[in-house]
Amino acid sequence: MFARRCCSSVGWWSKNQKRFMTTSKRVQDRSKLKRVHDLEIVTEKWKIASKVLFLMELLKKEPEMIIPVRSLDKFRAQISLPKPHRMSDFIRKSPKLFELYRDRRGVLWCGMTEQAEELVEEEDRLLERHQDKAAEYVTRFLMMSLDKRLRVDKIAHYRRDFALPNDFRTTWVHRYPQHFRLVRDDEDIEYLELVSWNPAWAITELEKKTMGVTDAGAHTPGLLSLSFPLKFPPNYKKRVYKYRGALDHFQKRSYLSPYADARGLEAGSKEFDKRAVAIMHELLSFTVEKRLVTDHLTHFRQELAMPQKLMRLFLKHFGIFYVSERGKRFSVFLTEAYEGSELIEKCPLVIWKENVQSLIGYRGKKKIETFTDMSDMEDSGLYRSNSESESDSEEESIHLEDNSHTDNSEMEIDEVFSAYEDSKTS
Repeated sequence: MFARRCCSSVGWWSKNQKRFMTTSKRVQDRSKLKRVHDLEIVTEKWKIASKVLFLMELLKKEPEMIIPVRSLDKFRAQISLPKPHRMSDFIRKSPKLFELYRDRRGVLWCGMTEQAEELVEEEDRLLERHQDKAAEYVTRFLMMSLDKRLRVDKIAHYRRDFALPNDFRTTWVHRYPQHFRLVRDDEDIEYLELVSWNPAWAITELEKKTMGVTDAGAHTPGLLSLSFPLKFPPNYKKRVYKYRGALDHFQKRSYLSPYADARGLEAGSKEFDKRAVAIMHELLSFTVEKRLVTDHLTHFRQELAMPQKLMRLFLKHFGIFYVSERGKRFSVFLTEAYEGSELIEKCPLVIWKENVQSLIGYRGKKKIETFTDMSDMEDSGLYRSNSESESDSEEESIHLEDNSHTDNSEMEIDEVFSAYEDSKTS
């Protein structure tokens, strides 16, 4: 039985966690010399794709996969489409994926093209094939946690990253009772709880890649002495040479496996921080695109016994991770997984997403083949009105506050240490 009271881990973490003061500098200022253009392209080219995928998902949930355009107005925050830009303009920019038409009453409706519907069906098939692997990753996530259980609403933030299905919270959580089960605490909060420990899954992805270990048998996770793969931009060679000693010292230091019990580690110690690096490396390895939104990671600081300032950790270990500050929410990449702006190993779901992305763009002369710069697209009129006949009353019928998911205070840029200056003392 792996169930323990959640408060025990929270109390341990809070008691041992140290809070560090930071200097007030922006991440953008800190990262100018560390900018990786290729990975910034990766962030930029999916900005519109993510909005289109959200719209496709909305339509998929509708009984006939059609929805009045005025009903989409309440999703402006999720699509990041501010007024006065029209929702219908956004939809018209992808005629290969979406269709607009008016009914006899003059109501404007949105639906998917036949090609888009075929893509939706293909995604369902790919997700179904991926579910056993997704269950493994979720189970390993639970195995890394202090109490061997995690809140369902927190795991849901990783649904697309782990390629979990739409019914993750209602049906999927019950599909693998041999691995985990759904439980509720006294406050009626839902948790996924580990049912049985699998030694074969207590092997990190780095161990598999570096040592070729695939079957641990009765292996008990403990100390590891594996170096993390490093990848720096070409213009950073001089700075790498400057910090070579600190990097070598860090790489040679042993650390506790993400699957080992971390309760004995002192928060803020070098061993504590390196184990956190190992956890982040493992979680990013689980994701479809080897990247995550940074504020999603902060939700699990207590459950995984990680530092209060995760952004500081990412910036300090530039070379293992890369932080893109594009947009409202920062993204962190596992640098070893990319060659230029391309993933080295693409699973079928990544290829599917690229197929969707290739169909997003303008009609005729304004068609965009690839998205490399959001500002270029905006300047070209991605959100510009086409003077279509959608009434202003439809556009203004619903007024909502902007409830978009923004970074919490931990992700604010004035909460970050200078990245490599601290490595001198590491």
